Amino acid sequence: METAAQVKEEVKQKYGSAARAIAGAGSLAAYCDPALRCCDPITTNLYSANEKGSIPEGAVLASLGCGNPTALIELRPGEVVLDLGSGGGIDVLLSARRVGPTGKAYGLDMTDEMLALARENQRQAGVDNVEFLKGDIENIPLPDNSVDVVISNCVINLSADKDRVLKEAFRVLRPGGRFAVSDPVVRGKVPDAIRQSMLLWVGCVAGALEEQEYRTKLLSAGFVDVDVEPTRIYSVEDARQFLAEAGVDVDEIAAQVEGKFMSAFIRATKPNAVCCEPGCCSAAAIARKG
Repeated sequence: METAAQVKEEVKQKYGSAARAIAGAGSLAAYCDPALRCCDPITTNLYSANEKGSIPEGAVLASLGCGNPTALIELRPGEVVLDLGSGGGIDVLLSARRVGPTGKAYGLDMTDEMLALARENQRQAGVDNVEFLKGDIENIPLPDNSVDVVISNCVINLSADKDRVLKEAFRVLRPGGRFAVSDPVVRGKVPDAIRQSMLLWVGCVAGALEEQEYRTKLLSAGFVDVDVEPTRIYSVEDARQFLAEAGVDVDEIAAQVEGKFMSAFIRATKPNAVCCEPGCCSAAAIARKG
């Protein structure tokens, strides 16, 4: 079992290598690691032609997520957005354009190479209302109640301390703020050995949460109005080559895998109510307070 420090170091190495490949060759083709999902259906066709045309190619190439959170949440002019694990900056730059010059978009990443790539993409895009921060998503370097929307694209699954990540997201959100992330989710029980093989294909170093566990963790962090919406359900055929190369009998496990691994859009809200007593932030309590 990997420690949190080992997981963190593995993530930094993989994404740092990807950033260097893009910066050096202008393409991820030379670094097509299946664990970064660059050669399979997970990362393809997530952004519209208009979106991709509005930002530098380097930001598009460095997009290693499993969804498009900016397309699935309303961003309003003047809002402050924070992207957890911002990578090459694609979602930050798209968010910055949507919140306009009176708003701001922060990108938080722990990998020096990705931060350098993101800042170069920002320079090329000519976007001023963006700031890229170095740090861990478990310890967000922003004050309490300072952002309106927290987004993330297939990054929370990489953390070995997801409870801490969700509590930090809750802390920095203003009352009424929205949590809107794309992340891999497992639906239902899957044998451990099979689960690990599938998660290696999806690219999760620490592993995706089971759907109900994700809901429970968000509620425990203080969020309400939690919703998990599948956006891409992965077929065992999508992973057949990878699993076969890993020595897995794909036909034998198919029934235990089919329809259980997916990218999902996960929404939640920080209550407007100020909680002074245990349980006052429950959905029922908020409804009673109107």
